[in-house]
Amino acid sequence: MATNWSICGVCDNLQITKHSVVWCFECDEGLCGECKNHHAVSKASKSHETVSIAEYKMLPTEVLQTSQTCKLHNEKYELFCRKHDCPCCKKCLKSHNDCKGLTDINEIIKNVKTSNAFNEIEQTLQEVVDNIKRLSTNRNENLKYIENKKREIEAEIKQTRINVNLHLDKLQDDLIKELTRVEQGEKSKIEKLLSTLKTKEKEITEVHENIASIKRHASELQTFLTMKDIEKDIAVEEKFIQSITTSDSTHRVNISCQINTSLQQIAASVQKFGEINVSSDPCDFSIQKRKNRQAQIMVALPTRNIENITVTLQKRINTEMSEVNGCSLLLGDRMVFSSYSDDRIRVLKSDGSKDFEIKKIGQTFDTVFIGNDSIAVTSGYSNQINIIDLKRHKLKKSIKVDSENYGVVYKDGHLIYCAGKKGIQMISVNDETITNVSNTKLPGLVYVTTFDDKLFYTNHKDHSVTCCDYHGNILWTFCDKTVLLFPLGVSVDNDGNVFVVGYSTQNVVVISPDGQRYRQLLSGKDGLRTPQALHYDKSTNELLVANQSAEAFLYDVK
Repeated sequence: MATNWSICGVCDNLQITKHSVVWCFECDEGLCGECKNHHAVSKASKSHETVSIAEYKMLPTEVLQTSQTCKLHNEKYELFCRKHDCPCCKKCLKSHNDCKGLTDINEIIKNVKTSNAFNEIEQTLQEVVDNIKRLSTNRNENLKYIENKKREIEAEIKQTRINVNLHLDKLQDDLIKELTRVEQGEKSKIEKLLSTLKTKEKEITEVHENIASIKRHASELQTFLTMKDIEKDIAVEEKFIQSITTSDSTHRVNISCQINTSLQQIAASVQKFGEINVSSDPCDFSIQKRKNRQAQIMVALPTRNIENITVTLQKRINTEMSEVNGCSLLLGDRMVFSSYSDDRIRVLKSDGSKDFEIKKIGQTFDTVFIGNDSIAVTSGYSNQINIIDLKRHKLKKSIKVDSENYGVVYKDGHLIYCAGKKGIQMISVNDETITNVSNTKLPGLVYVTTFDDKLFYTNHKDHSVTCCDYHGNILWTFCDKTVLLFPLGVSVDNDGNVFVVGYSTQNVVVISPDGQRYRQLLSGKDGLRTPQALHYDKSTNELLVANQSAEAFLYDVK
């Protein structure tokens, strides 16, 4: 970013010094009056957003210092990586080859100032300030309470002192000193916390006050990147507030004194006037939050509506299999197909030629990539799941299960699979412990997939697609026999849109994330003949659809 806003960048390149009157966010430089006019009518720059230099200088320092180009490669940001939560230029792609969900940054920053995420940040900042003020009020009230309690105890001590002999003067003084020391110690703790809260309030208020300026004068990219920084600051401040409220820092501090009753009887035998006690009660203070959310506010990325999804055929693939039951896209644009009737898996290169195949590992039904150059293969009626080493082209290990196993998906170190009459089960790849997800009895040939905290599975018996949570609670069920009969393979894209194969309707249907809308994407006209399996690769936005025999299709999805 240029450091001298007052000098026209174009004229400066021509070694002419002219004062700039506007700032162009796209060009990242100031423009004088003459250059501004040329800039406004030039075909390459007439659509650029500009703001007066006076208004631009009103932006917060951290916004002005936000670079709109890659610091490593000095190139314009063009993509945003969801995995690493950072912008990328074209050269950055080398270090993001395995990242899923790379998105055009222009799609993300579009209307960002009016987005729900920006509004959420603005309101959360106010929320943090309000909570700090409430904490300060709480602590000030405790200060007053301690001071009042001190006066009460002091009066009680003095009243008792009147009834005892003069030699208790020293004991009385010692007790008052102890009381003062305790009161000062507790007071010091609270005042220290109040000082910290006041500083935090000032910092957050300053950021909150800058929001309006950012809305008016910052570029969309500056706004977006600043939002990311503010998100991190908010997370720190909320964690700070949470740590205070859950610690004993907000406990109600009490001080009391227990006078020795023996003083009334034998003054000479009493060695202490009393004892000062400090106790604290948990405070009923609770943080005000507009809604439950993650510690970091996620900037809402643009979602893909099913009406806008387009598929473009990339290639046709000859699987050379009499029956394909499962398919999956692998790293390096390779593909794997599994066949129950052939008892084999077949891995193809990106051009469709054979890489290798494995036979004689028992029955093979569905397949899924599980990382570490490995795939898992279910076995249908056999009670085992095989793990295949893609580098060594051989069986790595077999996992014993207590049920049938058909459609399978991999998530966070676990294989989730249809277990027939036992419903849906989940097994850890590491320790092989099995967990029941849903006890709903299911037929064979059921396929399953996941998205965030939801599961999706097909049921060809009642021609339905069901969405449930990880406790088996059904969220919605889609069933429309006019468009989808005998649903089998199922997969989900980055926005939660559900892609389903219709075996009998010979089509691929996409269902909206809420299960309320659908659209047919592919049909028999596209070459589908009793299709059975499909897989959506979230990292490449490619859809692999496999007919039951011979042919498969690879599509680009946009």
